Amino acid sequence: MSGKIQNLIVRTITGVLFVAAIVTCFLKPTAMILLFALVTGLTIWEFTGLVNEIENVHTNRFICTAAGVYFFLAVAGFCTGFTPATAFIPYLLTVSYLIISELFLKAPNPIHNWAYTMLSQMYIALPFATLNMLAFQSGNDGLASYNQLLPLSVFIFLWVNDTGAYCAGSLFGKHKLFPRVSPAKSWEGSIGGAVFVLIAAAIIGHIESANMGDGALSIVVWMGLGLVVVVFGTLGDLVESLMKRTLGIKDSGNILPGHGGMLDRFDSSLMAIPASVVYLYTLTLL
Repeated sequence: MSGKIQNLIVRTITGVLFVAAIVTCFLKPTAMILLFALVTGLTIWEFTGLVNEIENVHTNRFICTAAGVYFFLAVAGFCTGFTPATAFIPYLLTVSYLIISELFLKAPNPIHNWAYTMLSQMYIALPFATLNMLAFQSGNDGLASYNQLLPLSVFIFLWVNDTGAYCAGSLFGKHKLFPRVSPAKSWEGSIGGAVFVLIAAAIIGHIESANMGDGALSIVVWMGLGLVVVVFGTLGDLVESLMKRTLGIKDSGNILPGHGGMLDRFDSSLMAIPASVVYLYTLTLL
C-alpha cells in the first residue's frame, strides 16, 4: 500500500470519527460541555507549547490550560443557571496571578509572556466558552433551555464551506484569496463554499420551521448566520495559517492523525463561534 493511499485512509477514518464525536456530543448538554471543555484544554496546551518554542517566551502551560478549562465550565454553569456570577472570581484571580507573577520570574521579556498568556485565553478559551451562549438560552421563566441545533449548525456550515470551497476551488479557482498567507485558497472557492452554505442554511431553516413553527428562526436569519460563519470561519483559517507561517511550522500538532493538531481542526470555529453569538444576539436587540 502506497504512502498516499495509507495517509488517505488514516485521514478519512480520523475525519469520520471527528465528525461523529462533534455531532453526537450535541445530543446531550452534558456531553457537549465535557467534550468542549476537553477540546479547550487540549487546544490551549497545544498553543502554549508552540509559543514556548519562541525565543524569550515562556507561558505557564499548566495554569493557562487549567484557567481556560475552568473559564469554559464557568460560562457553561452560568448559562445553564447552575452557578452564580461569582464562579468567575477564581478565573479572574488566576489571570491576575499570571500577570503579577512576572514581577518575580525575572524573564528577559515579560511583555511577550503576558501577551501570549492572554492570547491563549482570548484566542481559544473565550471563543469556545461562547459556544455555551449558543447552546443555552434563558426563557421568560428564567430557566435555561438547551438548543443543540444552533451550535451544531455552526460546525455543519464550516464543514459544508470547506467541502464546497475545495470543490469549487479545484474546478474554477484562478484568483488567489490571500496568497501571502494561504496560497491554496481562491475567491472562486470561497464563493462556491458560501453558495453551498446558503443552500444548507435554507434547508435547515425550512426543516426547523416545519418542526417548530413560530418558535423557529426564519430562513433569512439562518442564511445570514451561514454567511457570518463563512466569512469569519475563513478569517479564522487565515489567522491560524498566519500564525503557523510566523512560527515556521506546517501543522500545529499531530494529535489527530492525518489532520494535524487541535488548532488545525478548530481554527475556523475560533472566529465563527463568537461571530455567530454576536450576530444572533444583535438580532434580538433590533
